[in-house]
Amino acid sequence: MRRAGVTRGGQAGLAVAPDDGVLAVAVPGAGAWLGTDLGEAGLADAELRPRWVVWSAATATACARRGVRLATCWDIAAVHRLLYGGWRADAGLAWARLHRLAVASASGPALGEPDLFDLTEDSDEPAGPDGLLRSSWVNGAWTMSPERTARWAALAADVASLQRAELAALADRPMALPVALSESAAELLGAELSADGLPVDRALAEKLLGEIIGPRPRSDGEALRQRVARDELVLRHAPAGMSVDLRNPVRVKDLLHRMGFDVPDTRAARLRELRDKHPLVEALLEWRKAERIATTYGYGWLDAHLGGDGRLRGEWTGSDGAAGRMTASAGLHNMPSVLRAAVVAEPGHVFVRADLGQIEPRVLAAVSGDPALASATLSDDLYAPVADALKVDRPTAKVAVLGAMYGQTTGHGAVALRRLTAAYPVAMAYLDAGDRAGQAGRDLRTYGGRLVSMAPGAGPDSPARAAARGRYGRNALVQGAAAEFFKMWAVTVRARAADVGGQIVLCLHDELLLQVPDGHAEAAARLVGDCLRETAARWAPGSAVRFLADTRVVSAWSDAKD
Repeated sequence: MRRAGVTRGGQAGLAVAPDDGVLAVAVPGAGAWLGTDLGEAGLADAELRPRWVVWSAATATACARRGVRLATCWDIAAVHRLLYGGWRADAGLAWARLHRLAVASASGPALGEPDLFDLTEDSDEPAGPDGLLRSSWVNGAWTMSPERTARWAALAADVASLQRAELAALADRPMALPVALSESAAELLGAELSADGLPVDRALAEKLLGEIIGPRPRSDGEALRQRVARDELVLRHAPAGMSVDLRNPVRVKDLLHRMGFDVPDTRAARLRELRDKHPLVEALLEWRKAERIATTYGYGWLDAHLGGDGRLRGEWTGSDGAAGRMTASAGLHNMPSVLRAAVVAEPGHVFVRADLGQIEPRVLAAVSGDPALASATLSDDLYAPVADALKVDRPTAKVAVLGAMYGQTTGHGAVALRRLTAAYPVAMAYLDAGDRAGQAGRDLRTYGGRLVSMAPGAGPDSPARAAARGRYGRNALVQGAAAEFFKMWAVTVRARAADVGGQIVLCLHDELLLQVPDGHAEAAARLVGDCLRETAARWAPGSAVRFLADTRVVSAWSDAKD
């Protein structure tokens, strides 16, 4: 490994052919070496801890599924999303942007969509006469020979160097490089979450489903009868003889009108205001919960995603492309709370659940540099000192702070919201600047350097559309920075968890779920807190802002909720 130029902490391009298992490692200035055993890269990782450069999370996924866990990486797609915003980050687009090739002319097949003509005239040269990567290479022609795989790894290393230069050019975003590193590590974490899954007790999950939607149907006819029975729990409160399709919002609105409720829509929040007015409304709210579980989280969902090993698996990504939050398929990010009781630690293990407290206002205090708001974060409950400063009660203070970040300037808390400008002028000016930029259609960058596109889009602009962009802009600055902070914390925990035999099994917005052996629970809880302090010092060096997490040791995920 050392003779091939791989050094501790050094940069090394890594390409893994998914079909034949050929892998290539390329080190700038030292050539490349080839292998057929992914374990070779694993050994190099364990011994030397290089920073592997990969084109996308596909490489991390290939490694994780073969039992190889890389410590660190530079993920070109993740860094591209940070630099240029949006979701699309294929190799062709990343190459084009870095080489200043016209994106308009690079928007066709050469950026990664298969093109028959290009595929039939494949070449050993990855780039065509126009300087763009050939679509054949982007779509897998680099796997056609070991030499091509080595070339692909070398190109990755070159692209990473160009991306580093782009990040360095963001002089007003000194955290851009550290955030790029944590965003890349988040892709490794996502690949591992996809491969490992979330522990779920199948028997308990089926018991819960049976209580909510009935036993597993043995036929389509039985499933239909269960559906009709669920509907009847609502319709028995309707006028005699009236039959309504509860899955049609227009018909439900008509039903409510017949019952004396003239509502503009049938959203849950609207119905909750009426739940004490008539038993039909309460029954309708309960029906919606059961119907969602029956159609989205029922027995079919379990069969599709819960493996024989008791792990529920979905596909994870490190960034949603907008605010930058981690996302997952298979309902992992939207699991109904009633089903969380089935998420149970495996025998001999417990969960350490840690949830960041009041993260968005604390992040606002850090990124804006507002000393008064930073002082408020020293309290366990940030809203208490804010309420004192605004001379209002705590609930009103909370509404005002959240309203400021989400652009709500009317309704409950509006008076307190106006007082925020006097109490916390630096933070409010930061949000207002984002609002003005959004309204004007000027792109924004988060604290960590993520580009947030604020282009007006097609069609004529209007004051309403501009105002909506402004609200989005002010919120994106806070949500994006909060996502960056969370992921830096998560990957720090990932890096340290081996010391306590721990494994992250879920990342949910601002919440981490770590599974650890019984005997390491207390040590793991301390480790999570230590990692939070380490992250705060790295992400906001010199800041007086205090970050905190509610950390609990539980056997089931549902036990963590008050």
